[in-house]
Amino acid sequence: MFTEPVKETTKKLLAGLFADFLESEKATGIMLILCTAVSVAVANSAYSAQYLGFWHAEVLHHTLQHWINDGLMAVFFLLIGLEIERELYAGELADPRNASLPIAAAVGGMAVPALIHFLFNGGTATAGGAGIPMATDIAFALGILALLGNRVPVSLKVFLAALAIIDDLGAIAVIAIFYVTDFSLAYFAGAMGVFGMLLAFNRLGVNRLPLYLVPGALMWYFMLQSGVHATVAGVLLAFAIPFRDGGEQSPSYHLQHFLHKPVAFLIMPVFALANTGVALGGDWLGGLATANSLGIMAGLLVGKPVGIAVFSYLAVKMRVSQLPGDVAWRQIIGTAFLGGIGFTMSIFITLLAFTDNAEIVESSKISILLASVLAGTIGYLILHRQGSGAAADSP
Repeated sequence: MFTEPVKETTKKLLAGLFADFLESEKATGIMLILCTAVSVAVANSAYSAQYLGFWHAEVLHHTLQHWINDGLMAVFFLLIGLEIERELYAGELADPRNASLPIAAAVGGMAVPALIHFLFNGGTATAGGAGIPMATDIAFALGILALLGNRVPVSLKVFLAALAIIDDLGAIAVIAIFYVTDFSLAYFAGAMGVFGMLLAFNRLGVNRLPLYLVPGALMWYFMLQSGVHATVAGVLLAFAIPFRDGGEQSPSYHLQHFLHKPVAFLIMPVFALANTGVALGGDWLGGLATANSLGIMAGLLVGKPVGIAVFSYLAVKMRVSQLPGDVAWRQIIGTAFLGGIGFTMSIFITLLAFTDNAEIVESSKISILLASVLAGTIGYLILHRQGSGAAADSP
């Protein structure tokens, strides 16, 4: 058990880390918007062939895009894993009473969009895209909420952060279970062996980060060869790294603080540049009328807000959870629309779901971008209008 002074110090450190997290997500959201605009513009310019060809150039037997999506994104998932770990040990998810509302919201926000996509695509070749509208882009969603400043209460920002983190955990589980190709038991066993060794280091009190990061790179390689997506190794590594008391000397705190800026200003922008360069063909509007595109857009624009809002309402109505005192239901609805910003995670799952059909990938990306822009705009307008209420008095 922590002593009271240690508890207070840890709370202050974690509060500062959460503030840094919000700031980095706000910055990431802005960077992603700029990079996406540049990528789409160049992909539809006279330099389209050179631009798209650059990302598909081979480096060590794999395309540059592949190294970004399987390599750099593993670092992004490492940071997400550290965020999940912090929330579980000392954040909003550490107290079951506080965790129940964002958990209920996240479950609804994943189940309803997946069901909607399945209703459009069940039994077809695009049924595997059901995971696409399940995801929430934590950077964009929190970035828009941050732009509203003190128009929204801090408790709403915490709610959305916890919801998005649980959502990311669900997306990671979906990736690990449903998007496996050419599974190799030997390599997977090797990855699990390294993970077990890292857990043993944790239990033995080993705190030196290099002793986790170097074997973690080996675990990434084994996972890459196993057929399970390599980014899962980033999450496993995060849970192996010691959290201890969560203080500044904690390996988890140190690594999480270090990764915020590289992820915000390098990894996510590069991912956006490499994956959002959609060349709009003559019939791109027709692609939006396919069952897959309709399932994605309906899932993000309707399924996400309905799932988050309704499951939140039911959790409060059944007295499983309680609504924070400074949060109004209209704000929950506005936040639920922000949950419909799929973007990064949705595009990432698209690339896993349709590896052999470039046409479906392109139409899926367009659907994700359009739905995310609309969901974000609606959510922002609802929250901006509500800002003169309870939120205006929030810190």
